[in-house]
Amino acid sequence: MRKSLNLLLVGVGGQGTILASKILAQVGLEAGFDVKMSEIHGMAQRGGSVVTQVRMGEKVFSPMVARGAADAVLAFERLESLRYLSYLKPEGSIIINDQAIAPVPVLIGAAEYPENILEYVKSRCPNTIVVDALREAVACGNAKAANVVLLGVLAKRLDLEKEIWLKALEAKVPARFLDVNRAAFDAGYNL
Repeated sequence: MRKSLNLLLVGVGGQGTILASKILAQVGLEAGFDVKMSEIHGMAQRGGSVVTQVRMGEKVFSPMVARGAADAVLAFERLESLRYLSYLKPEGSIIINDQAIAPVPVLIGAAEYPENILEYVKSRCPNTIVVDALREAVACGNAKAANVVLLGVLAKRLDLEKEIWLKALEAKVPARFLDVNRAAFDAGYNL
């Protein structure tokens, strides 16, 4: 693994962004790195923006990822990918769940959900990966495992052993949901 890794996970309330970040932080710990994590919740618990930052490396002094410094952004929703694109390094990767969740201003008719988000992000970032994580999770048996599908996609692109990821899943996911989450991780890993 490189000297340090800066990751941003962005989504909306209810998508499992924080659990995914805790799994990711556990991956870093299992790999023997110093890990720092922070989380920011939007105004609404459900449907509000949720941003977590995970940094790992030999020594990490702050959990905050500066704009333009993220090695990867994991976007659980299309609009959130646009909102946090500026955090990505020029050579960084963005993994986007191809799902649109209308924010409150759109729901009340005060704004329109932007069109062509994916095309715009792809034009700005050559390392854009779009996946239908929700569909993959449903196929695995639980729509709520879309967050772990995205982790599987990320895991395939990072230089950390798959066994470390599976061990982190066991540490952070309740036992009754572990089989579904293992399947979701494999689905993302094999995309």
